[in-house]
Amino acid sequence: MRILKIKLQPKWQNAFSHLLLALLVTLAFSGVLYLLRQFIDPLPIALLYLLPVGLCATLWGLGTGVLAAILAFLGLNYFFIEPRFSLFVHQSQDLIVLLVFLGVAIFISQMVGRTRNSLAAARARELEAVRLYRLSAELAELHNDRDIVESIARHIMETFQARQVQVTLEGKAGQETFLYRMPDEAISTQPFEHMHTLRMPLQSPNETIGEVRLWRVQSGQSPMEERLLQTFGYQSVLALERSRLIEAETRARVLEESDRMKTSLLSSVSHELRTPLSTIKAAATSLQSKAVSWDSEARDELLLAIDEEADHLNLLVGNLLDMSRIESGEFKPEQRWNALDEVIDTVLNRMRTALRRHFIEVDVPANLPLVFVDDVQIGQVFANLISNGLKYAPENTLIRIRASKRDEEAMLVQVSNQGPPVPAPDLERIFEKFHRVTAADRITGTGLGLSICKGIVEAHGGRIWAQNLPDGFAIYFTLPLTWQGISPHIPKEHEPSATHPSDR
Repeated sequence: MRILKIKLQPKWQNAFSHLLLALLVTLAFSGVLYLLRQFIDPLPIALLYLLPVGLCATLWGLGTGVLAAILAFLGLNYFFIEPRFSLFVHQSQDLIVLLVFLGVAIFISQMVGRTRNSLAAARARELEAVRLYRLSAELAELHNDRDIVESIARHIMETFQARQVQVTLEGKAGQETFLYRMPDEAISTQPFEHMHTLRMPLQSPNETIGEVRLWRVQSGQSPMEERLLQTFGYQSVLALERSRLIEAETRARVLEESDRMKTSLLSSVSHELRTPLSTIKAAATSLQSKAVSWDSEARDELLLAIDEEADHLNLLVGNLLDMSRIESGEFKPEQRWNALDEVIDTVLNRMRTALRRHFIEVDVPANLPLVFVDDVQIGQVFANLISNGLKYAPENTLIRIRASKRDEEAMLVQVSNQGPPVPAPDLERIFEKFHRVTAADRITGTGLGLSICKGIVEAHGGRIWAQNLPDGFAIYFTLPLTWQGISPHIPKEHEPSATHPSDR
């Protein structure tokens, strides 16, 4: 990247240096031409004197070119017009030649000088356009205030050769003022007393967003620098306003989604709570009624109904609490070495009443390695997956649980049922909160079970996915067999050789 370097010097120093340069160049040409005077006619000498005029105008500008034209006029008169070594002109023809030469020299210096100035202005506009384009292109890809401020400070430092740039942003509602410096050393530690400070407010149509300050050695600003700094300010304000609009839009969208999810949750939970509570209330009222003499079998049925619905409520409340902990980042499994078959047996014993209308098949070899898991949380995964199968699979169908050693570091678990298949586009979405695909109009529940399973499995370092089977639907997940690279000791003769379904 080209860096714009501008040094402002006093005008008298510029004028003196230009006069000295023009004098030296003219004297050098005069010396060379004087040595060659015997071989060159006077008329070509006058034409050759135009060379230092054009050279000075090209290198140092219009003013130096005019000075060189005057000096060339005097040199031609002094060294080559009779009488030599004198500024007097005796013949009118020589005077006309000198005046014409002076006019032509000044005209050439003006043309060359204007061309040079036009070229310099074009290059400056090109450089200005390039810098603005680079700043605009970079700001267009940034979407937060810190990155935008850092980009602004870097471009201003490179463009204006600043020793330090400071950008201050006014704090938004409830936030403190944001201050960014480049480089990041404190201003008080820098010897800035002899430097010049430039300030540029970041002003939007409605308010002042902040301020940019820069310190540099050069004093004053050229018109191009002033214009460029103002344009940088406009671009910065636009980028910051766009960032804040995006942030406000995102916040509004999150709030809208949160409100929608809360509405869905309240609707699902209110419906889900009402049914078991009604059953419990009716059974308890019947048992307390003295007008009816309940026999032992009828009383047992009512107590069983209360027990089942209480378990249902316990599972619902547990799911709600688990989802709250997962979303807040407080869901941390207490992992230890556990036998998977014992975890599954505990879940099945707890759900034996709900499973009475289905067949259960458990295929978990006894010689499987231990798994490093939280047995309570993994039990919740099995409970949710089995409950999901009970909801969607017809009565008197098979729910199958299988487990096998996938590799040296993971175990693969399959929980399948003979329910309807899930459309392929929804196989990933079924793990989203409140998302339902099949029989959503007649299946009760909060829609959180599979989402909680995903959170628990991933918290253990595993992965969970769904897959349609020829005779139903299955959910697969993996569990760790190692902890910090260590596996539980299992004799080789007891190592399992079971195979597992393909991981798709």
